[in-house]
Amino acid sequence: MHALSDSLSFDHPTEVNVWLRQLAATAVSAVHPDTLLSAGQLPPRPSGRTVVIGAGKAAAAMAAAFERTWADAYDDADLSGLVVTRYGHGAECRHIEVLEASHPMPDELGEKAAQRMLDSVAGLTENDLVVALISGGGSALMTLPAPGLTLQQKQAINKTLLRCGAPIREINTVRRHLSRVKGGRLAVAAHPARVITYLISDVPGDDPALIASGPTIPDATTPMDALEILERYSIGIPEAVRRHLLSDDTAPKPHSPEFGLDRTIVQARACDALRAAEASANLAGLDVRVLGDDLEGEARELGGEHATMALKLQKDLKEPLLILSGGETSVTVSGEGRGGRNVEYLLGAISVLQGASNIHALAIDTDGIDGSEDNAGAIFGPNDWSRVQALKLDPASYLARNDAYSFFEALDGLIITGPTRTNVNDFRAILVLPKSM
Repeated sequence: MHALSDSLSFDHPTEVNVWLRQLAATAVSAVHPDTLLSAGQLPPRPSGRTVVIGAGKAAAAMAAAFERTWADAYDDADLSGLVVTRYGHGAECRHIEVLEASHPMPDELGEKAAQRMLDSVAGLTENDLVVALISGGGSALMTLPAPGLTLQQKQAINKTLLRCGAPIREINTVRRHLSRVKGGRLAVAAHPARVITYLISDVPGDDPALIASGPTIPDATTPMDALEILERYSIGIPEAVRRHLLSDDTAPKPHSPEFGLDRTIVQARACDALRAAEASANLAGLDVRVLGDDLEGEARELGGEHATMALKLQKDLKEPLLILSGGETSVTVSGEGRGGRNVEYLLGAISVLQGASNIHALAIDTDGIDGSEDNAGAIFGPNDWSRVQALKLDPASYLARNDAYSFFEALDGLIITGPTRTNVNDFRAILVLPKSM
């Protein structure tokens, strides 16, 4: 009997399935706000007020963790503020108000939340401290259009950008230059108060200016960059938006004096989730190959590439191998089906693997929500191919209509965790066993 450990046998695909799910849970747990903040990371208590602001899928959990840590170190009676998170991603806080709004499509509640944050930091002094708790998803959740623009205009542009396959760095470039709070503008509004930003990164490369479009981080891109992106993807540009991008020069510059005393701490990244999974797999006796924490590209194409790699590696494989990767893929939507980038990645892999023996694959979004559905992702094993054939499921036709959710729903392969209240984007694992096993 071949085994990963004393309790896991390669001879039982169900056990391998359970182990892969547990591996994904280990990766997510390693980047949860509850495990990230220590008293040593807190700034000194100011002589004035401490105001907390924040946005993102992890913002509420970050706020709860910050409250607990602050209370242990200081008297928390002077703590106040508000954060906004996605519907269903809230957490209990005593002093920090938690608001919920729509993601990935911004709504009026997100607009109101952003305005309230802007108001909350107005009039502060050099004796005050602003703590910004920012994670992925904050771009849509903290939406306050630039002067002269409307929420409806931003919604229309946002929807088209999300469907055209643009990478997140380009989407957020456009968002920053259509906003009153992004691109460091919120930090400038808080000046002369000092701003400490805690980040959970969901972007490849972990550039703080890209995470939630950097409301407290200055941005090196220009309005012309945003205009070029919109034109390159043939996105309809309302005249008011075009005028704004042609005339706006309000973005704070990276070396502006307002940011001189500010500090930025990246608390968790995709690489942290991958390292936790790698350590767990090593303990189980597995060799691990990490392809990177910043992979991008079309989801189905990357899935196909990884499946092809797994098949080639299996030819000469003597011992089990785990292939891990992270990042954020894209989906160019041309059909009317259901699904997110992780199930589309996995369906792209299946289209190559088909009935290949001894290869298991899992792909999830670490926030627990793949796209706009109720699943985190999906899992597929070699025994599932016979069910694909019995149910007459054609991977190509499901890909053609962007309907990977329905494909895995039919196989009972969806992974449903509910909101995890963290977000370092995609986690993918492919377990390759020697054919002899």
